[in-house]
Amino acid sequence: MNATRKGLRLSMLEGQVSVCRLDPSSGIPNWAVTGGLFSVTRTAEELSVVCPESAVPEDIRCEKGWRVLKLEGPFEFSEVGVLASLTAPLAEAGIAIFAISTFDTDYVLVKKERLDLAVATLRDRHHEVL
Repeated sequence: MNATRKGLRLSMLEGQVSVCRLDPSSGIPNWAVTGGLFSVTRTAEELSVVCPESAVPEDIRCEKGWRVLKLEGPFEFSEVGVLASLTAPLAEAGIAIFAISTFDTDYVLVKKERLDLAVATLRDRHHEVL
């Protein structure tokens, strides 16, 4: 199935999250794994943490003020264009995103100042945003 041809359903999660950057040798901090949504990714270059904004200590390098749109999945790995059907129109509207993928679905993070425009843009493309 080609997801770019059908409207997708998204829900808006409560609250704001931060995207944090820690040293790649850092352990996973306790504050990073609180709340309903958190994501921890380690590479050779960094340890990235997405978690509730309220959990992040003051001395941590981070980008605050993200809102989360959750795609209502699950989606099969064979489905093509699921994330692109959202990111392409948002890019055309000049809206930066941060994406997180899980086994079942995807999450699109949008800065809170651009949320209303993002929702309107997605609805214009026949996606349902709850």
